[in-house]
Amino acid sequence: MKKYIKGANPYMPLWEHVPDGEPRVFEHEGKKRVYVYGSHDIARTRYCGNNYVVWSAPVEDLTDWICHGVAYETHYDSMLFAPDVVKKGDTYYMYAAECCGSLVVVASSKTPWGPFENPIETKLGFDPGVLVDDDGRVYAFWGGCAAPCYIAELEDDMATIKEGTLVENPLGHSTCPWNPVDDGHISLIDAFFEASSPRKVMGKYVYIYSKRYEKPIPELGIHEPNNGFLSYRFSDSPFGPYHDGGDISFNGGEILKDAEGNGIMTYQWGNNHGSIMEVNGKWYVFYHRQTGLNEFSRQAMMEPIEVAMGTDGKLYIGDVKFLSGEPVASKPVEMTSQGPRINGLDAYSWISAGYACHIYGSRKRAYIRPEYEEREDLSTPIVDITDGTTVGFRYLQFGNNTPKTVTVVLEEAKKIKVLLRIDSYKGRIAAELDFTGKEKELTAELTTGIIGKHAVYFEFRSGDPNDTFIFDRFTFD
Repeated sequence: MKKYIKGANPYMPLWEHVPDGEPRVFEHEGKKRVYVYGSHDIARTRYCGNNYVVWSAPVEDLTDWICHGVAYETHYDSMLFAPDVVKKGDTYYMYAAECCGSLVVVASSKTPWGPFENPIETKLGFDPGVLVDDDGRVYAFWGGCAAPCYIAELEDDMATIKEGTLVENPLGHSTCPWNPVDDGHISLIDAFFEASSPRKVMGKYVYIYSKRYEKPIPELGIHEPNNGFLSYRFSDSPFGPYHDGGDISFNGGEILKDAEGNGIMTYQWGNNHGSIMEVNGKWYVFYHRQTGLNEFSRQAMMEPIEVAMGTDGKLYIGDVKFLSGEPVASKPVEMTSQGPRINGLDAYSWISAGYACHIYGSRKRAYIRPEYEEREDLSTPIVDITDGTTVGFRYLQFGNNTPKTVTVVLEEAKKIKVLLRIDSYKGRIAAELDFTGKEKELTAELTTGIIGKHAVYFEFRSGDPNDTFIFDRFTFD
């Protein structure tokens, strides 16, 4: 019996909705695992929920995630926003963002999955991020939305700000509709928005954050204010000054190019939050994407990235360009369907439409429908597909033997033609599936060979421009 792909992008099960993922590698009882701490989109009609859950995977296999259950529940009958967790000594400390992030408490545990107990109120603020330095000193970073960012050193109690260490607005804050007046904290060039996450990389202090662009970025298809980025700056000191870095990830999907070379987004961008982590010798960026029609059902994503230091001391993170072995530039790494499956998704398993990183051309707003039923065979279908819509997956692995057939499953029986294209949404046609309106599942023979790793796209063609379709899953044989 065919298995369903799991541990791809999103890497947690398709029914789980954990955004704001702060990854940490902890060794506990002799085992190294990467743990992800984020808020929990269970409220469904607003951001987040009233508890935190913890997921982890062995550092040797980032496709094998397990849930450790609820690690912390609100003590204030409130929504819990983005947290962070660090270890000092033999204790794990969770910085829980109570009351929609307006009150940060620090709770503790002797295990990385909690439960985190005995919360102590702090003077930290929105989206706390914490760094335990090599010498044991602890620094907290926070801020966002209508407030600037802050940095401070903490006392040994992990809660109290050390006197005389508070630094205000080290990056400059973005303008936004709810903060339109220049109050001395505005920067429109490299605009801090929220999501502070400090890391130590190659001896540099790296400030990772969500950037809000006010200026257009035509090469990425951005023509209005946008905060779908995870960006970074770096410094030789935890307090700065912080130097320009760049953008690590952008959750707008595959970026197409028009005739003028301008970009076209193929996924519904939304707010972003996460960080970078070296796992078993390889670097990854952890971030989130949106599902549904709002930002209340986000899912955890990851991509492999490159990290390199130039001879001039500049740190490059993301999709790094090298010239004669020297890093010279970087840009956001592409958003994929494969995530930690860096050799591609197994083409011979069931692949949910919910792993798409390209949804383009719908007359309506086609989107991935959030699902919450905890099943191994759960698929999250794409709804509101219309004539001309393309749905893409980057990338699949076909191995050394070309498949003979492709099977596509719709949620409802409808009359429609589905074209399988390879490598591009306008690429060569490898199969045609003619649904008559009587069947939901159809298999067609391939007309061309496919071996190795490829992107695949499904183009939907209908004689009725007003009809809509639901794409559930597919597989090859």
